[in-house]
Amino acid sequence: MTDQRARVVFLVRVPAARTEAFLAAYEQIRHQVAGGVPGHLVDQVCRSATDPEQWLITSEWAALADFERWERSPEHRDLVRPMRECFTDARSLRFHIHAQTHSHAPAQTPVETPA
Repeated sequence: MTDQRARVVFLVRVPAARTEAFLAAYEQIRHQVAGGVPGHLVDQVCRSATDPEQWLITSEWAALADFERWERSPEHRDLVRPMRECFTDARSLRFHIHAQTHSHAPAQTPVETPA
């Protein structure tokens, strides 16, 4: 099971006054991680539809060990420090991906306009 893909979820609270700094820090982190952290596949940052101070950061990894190795590195701590300084609360969860379903919706056909 060590090679099973994984999803890491961070549920964080960012005060409105820190939102701009949080998003700027996330921008710096996401490009560096996507460009060179082994095992990283994709990430997202999401804002709650009902609570503007509640945020969700998710990332998908080839294996949980890839994330854990990066998380233990000094580079990780230095890179995420500016973002973490924006949090007033944070919770981290780690999951192995058990199943995944993709949409089978057909591609939309362009609508032709009469000449």
